[in-house]
Amino acid sequence: MMRALVTGGSGAIGAAICRRLAAAGRRVAVHANRNLAEAERVAQNIRAAGGSAEAVAFDVTNEQETAGALERLLADGPVQIVVNNAGIHADAPMAGMSGEQWKSVVDVSLHGFFNVTRPLLLPMIGTRWGRIISLSSVAALRGNRGQTNYAAAKAGLHGATRSLALELAPRGITVNAVAPGIIASPMTARAFTDSAIASLVPMKRAGQPDEVAALVSFLASDEAGYISGQVISIDGAMT
Repeated sequence: MMRALVTGGSGAIGAAICRRLAAAGRRVAVHANRNLAEAERVAQNIRAAGGSAEAVAFDVTNEQETAGALERLLADGPVQIVVNNAGIHADAPMAGMSGEQWKSVVDVSLHGFFNVTRPLLLPMIGTRWGRIISLSSVAALRGNRGQTNYAAAKAGLHGATRSLALELAPRGITVNAVAPGIIASPMTARAFTDSAIASLVPMKRAGQPDEVAALVSFLASDEAGYISGQVISIDGAMT
């Protein structure tokens, strides 16, 4: 059974991706940082539905901790699907943004991508098949007030995605990024009213986590084997 790792798998989008991959017959490692109990709940629900899943916890910003956790995962064989979904917000206008707000957001999205993906590459290359998918954001494509740190971190993923895709293309491994717009979640409900969403999104609604998960699941499939180095928006025509 092919194995997948989804970082930030305990969140709304991450959990939906985990469920989709498990339904496609993948053995899924559901990652969390501090919220291991929620990752365990996601994994348990997947197993109850007949899928295969386990929960793992580590801090993607800590290179040594991440390397140790991945070494334990790799003891059971290569991980051939990697979904870099972990990310955080620390929003503020840049004039009032602290160094910690900048660094923490870049650490999770961009350094986390490196810390998680690099140790998995050689075992993946050995199988001559792999899928690396990173979750970006509409903010990286069009900008967003108060999110200079987040937009910069996610835009960095675009360059990394395109470059890594070129490196791995001869090895049967694809590398892509998905850039969601406003996606329904508890955080979105607190941040946006229905009228605000209608004014921002041409489709007049928030996207659903399962819609993002469907796109990620497709990119992780055999059918998407000729798609690589792309940043694909899923945002109701915002960009």
